[in-house]
Amino acid sequence: MTKKNKLVIKGGIIATLGEENKILRKHALIIDTQRGIIEGIVPEEKIEEAIQKIIDVTDTAEVQVINAAGKVVMPGFINAHMHFYSSFACGLTKAKSSKNFMEVLENLWWRLDKKLALDDCYYSTALALIAAIKKGTTTIIDHHASPFAVRGSLLKVAEAVQALGLRASLCYELSDRDGAEIASAGIEENLEFIKWVIASNRNDLKALFGMHASFTIEAKTMRRAVERVRALSSQSSHLSQSAAPVGFHIHCAEDLADQEITIKKYSQRVVERLYQEQVLGRHTICAHAVHLNERERELLAETDTVVIHNPQSNMNNAVGVADILKMSEKGVCVGLGTDAMTVNMLEELRSAIWVQRLHNRHPNVAFVEAASLLIKNNPRIASRYWGTIGELVAGAFADIILMDYYPPTELNADNFLGHLVFGLAESTVDTTIVNGKILMQNKQLVGIDEERIAARSLELSRKLWERF
Repeated sequence: MTKKNKLVIKGGIIATLGEENKILRKHALIIDTQRGIIEGIVPEEKIEEAIQKIIDVTDTAEVQVINAAGKVVMPGFINAHMHFYSSFACGLTKAKSSKNFMEVLENLWWRLDKKLALDDCYYSTALALIAAIKKGTTTIIDHHASPFAVRGSLLKVAEAVQALGLRASLCYELSDRDGAEIASAGIEENLEFIKWVIASNRNDLKALFGMHASFTIEAKTMRRAVERVRALSSQSSHLSQSAAPVGFHIHCAEDLADQEITIKKYSQRVVERLYQEQVLGRHTICAHAVHLNERERELLAETDTVVIHNPQSNMNNAVGVADILKMSEKGVCVGLGTDAMTVNMLEELRSAIWVQRLHNRHPNVAFVEAASLLIKNNPRIASRYWGTIGELVAGAFADIILMDYYPPTELNADNFLGHLVFGLAESTVDTTIVNGKILMQNKQLVGIDEERIAARSLELSRKLWERF
């Protein structure tokens, strides 16, 4: 006999999100936990009938029911630009004071990443993933760097992702800043991990080809990487029929220095160079995009390249404010990331709204546009790699969160964004489900030994700080 495992969530307020967000009361979600997808949404008066159909004379079924009374049931959040490896920087006081972005890189991040060992890659990832579960972030697109522990680093990160149960896209940060040998290792690490992901045909892990930024990648290195990726993309259909073309994940004009160095070396602006070298495209992510001109925004739109806005990081590093309104007007698909400042996407969303209003000196702009980065565009972006995600609809991945919330005022589809930004953002995530698996319930992690992971992370981070 076939054994079916189902999860039913009832009693809460369901916010489906998607292109046409629906607010459903007295409805229940039915989840197929074996396939990790949403089977359907039914009125609660029909839920017993639906459960009975699951448990029939030919099947032995296990049906778990979650009572979501007092909670909003919605898709898990997506973080479209993250750095897991930065977890061990929390509390670090050894970095020299920096007066600009280039010094921040040289004094902190490029010193830290050189000291990372493979175990550090695993545990820094695990720390970030535990925090993500607690904040309802279920899918993360990461960008990794460990230049003196390149080979095998992405498999270590992937191991942590699999152990903690989230969904992630990974890449390694190709750069010439540490020499030709490490750059070559970066190319091979990206390619081998991409091949492994395609061959394993997993639905939790995806891969991009990572690049640091235009100003740290020499012409011959970028061209070699693009040629290898192009060859791999043409072969990927033989490895997996479902494999999408391989895209890139690169920092783009985050600081004005990226533009200045690129113009000096290549007589082109950053996006123009990436366009000429065939880096741009539907499956490519350009993070930050703070210092762009009109032509660069047109090229991003023309190539359907994704841009990820990281407002808190940009404010923290004092590099400027990405003009998401101009990019959106051009038709650029702009998503929201945290650049490792947090894993709390509602915190990042609020920051995006406030900084856009300050930047435009207008208290009534960018509310819908900024909110759309998180609840509309991030799912659109993730769906380019995974399929339907970020929406509660039959056939979508069952990545779901339950947030404590008794609406203090009327809650409907028309004013949901107001409740999201000014109500739910101050609420607590109660339950986190990824791929149909419960990772946290009643605010308690399920099957995750946080104390052990934290203790090992403390031990490793102390050693890393001694090497810093």
